[in-house]
Amino acid sequence: MTPDRALRVVVAPDSFKGSATAPEVAAAVSRGWRRARPADVVVEIPMADGGEGTLDAVLAAEGATVHTLPVTLPGVGRHEARWGMVGPRAVVELAECCGLPLVGTRDPGGADTEALGLVLAAALDAGAAEVTLAVGGSASTDGGSGALRALGARVLDAGACDVPRGGLGLVSAATVDLAGLRPPPVSGVTILCDVTAPLLGANGAAHVFAPQKGASPDQVLALDHALARWHGLLGGDAEAPGAGAAGGTAYGFATLWSARLRPGAATVASLVGLPGAVAAADVVVTGEGRWDSQSVTGKVAGHVLGLVADAGAQGVVVAGDLAAALPSGVRGWSLVDAAGGLDPARTDAIRWLEVVGEQAAMRLGESTPVS
Repeated sequence: MTPDRALRVVVAPDSFKGSATAPEVAAAVSRGWRRARPADVVVEIPMADGGEGTLDAVLAAEGATVHTLPVTLPGVGRHEARWGMVGPRAVVELAECCGLPLVGTRDPGGADTEALGLVLAAALDAGAAEVTLAVGGSASTDGGSGALRALGARVLDAGACDVPRGGLGLVSAATVDLAGLRPPPVSGVTILCDVTAPLLGANGAAHVFAPQKGASPDQVLALDHALARWHGLLGGDAEAPGAGAAGGTAYGFATLWSARLRPGAATVASLVGLPGAVAAADVVVTGEGRWDSQSVTGKVAGHVLGLVADAGAQGVVVAGDLAAALPSGVRGWSLVDAAGGLDPARTDAIRWLEVVGEQAAMRLGESTPVS
């Protein structure tokens, strides 16, 4: 690569959680890069790993259209839930429908996924032949029961009455009536999982994630018991990696809608056309809030660098903090280093993303990677 000629640059970061969305990161880094190298062709492809921000990444891609559906969230009120279409495929993000930032931690036992089911029904009504469902960022531990009920399933107690909503409502479940459950789209459902937890037990949905949603120790035990009852009624594979994602929503849809559980980063990359863009690039910039030893194990930045290595392009990592060594030949820039500390890097992330984008472009020709 000759740095003094015009280069094709792909900027494909994850979000910097709490500081900037993936589209904001991509735009800021690109602005800085263009200041230093205005002749370069810079393409922004925001990324995500199947959790929060997946819908925004997909909607930033060419050909995607955004749809909204008004839903009512208990304790919150009306919310316009967004979902997307890419050709015949609907892209739905649980966090956009009933996620933790929307619902909060006020009712961890009663929070459910009903709004997700309403959005999925709207996607089916719009003619979606396939659904990609990103399930990160949930507020509930209901095994997907609320969404499935919104799609026509009934969860009944011993007296043939509907059980209360939420994960704890499943404690009284005696039967599940699937006669009214809408069928999945003809080309199936893919669930993007950003965790590998099973449904039940010490490493499962309730024990690992319910405390983050406001559950007390007693509620955690009760929710795990409720999910075990749900599993006893539905069958299916409670041990599948990712079954516990989104409070067991992945399990519920894998069991009743035959959903396929897939790692998020690779699927999102395919949806937004990243492999082809990387193959044609000279330089690829990726990034995340913190680069550490886990970054190469299925996270966005690690997946992008894998594509870069296969394509023979120059890889660049922009991170809030570089807490581990980068792969050989990959260059790295840290917002903490540029800003002179963690607090200024967090509070004015957009500014420092522009700064490191400009620095990376200016120092492209140096032989020694910066880290």
